[in-house]
Amino acid sequence: MHITTSQPSENRKRHGEHILIHMTYIAKNVDLDSGIELTRALEYWRRYFEENNIVSALVISEGYFVQSFEGTRPAINTALEKILDEHSTIFPNIVNIEEIESLQWNGFLVKHLTSSIEDEEYALKSFSAGFDYNPYLMKSTQIESFLKAVFEDAESNKF
Repeated sequence: MHITTSQPSENRKRHGEHILIHMTYIAKNVDLDSGIELTRALEYWRRYFEENNIVSALVISEGYFVQSFEGTRPAINTALEKILDEHSTIFPNIVNIEEIESLQWNGFLVKHLTSSIEDEEYALKSFSAGFDYNPYLMKSTQIESFLKAVFEDAESNKF
């Protein structure tokens, strides 16, 4: 009896590289106090995501982060591990993770919500669970709808 062993083909997708993942998390910013620190962190993550073919939409408001990112299963798992390892003081909470057919975002999108009337409409009237903006009080469907509303014209918000 002759048994042959074959090496797996390099084209074979053995780690889920062919599966796209959409993940959303919320976090409280307790670490990056200055605008310079936040800008540096955003540039670091923009480069990291670009190098790993991950697209993202991030809303920053009143010390909170609401971020959705998309990419292959291995890339998203590695990015999540990196976020948890390097930024444990932001207390990230995953609110949604699902397999998707195509990417929703284009690049690394960032929106800073302010106290302007337009931004308050996004944050409070349609999506908030109370009088103050607090994504920890929002349901996952509210958070996903909030991100879509903020980035309806995603190309104009590219970082």
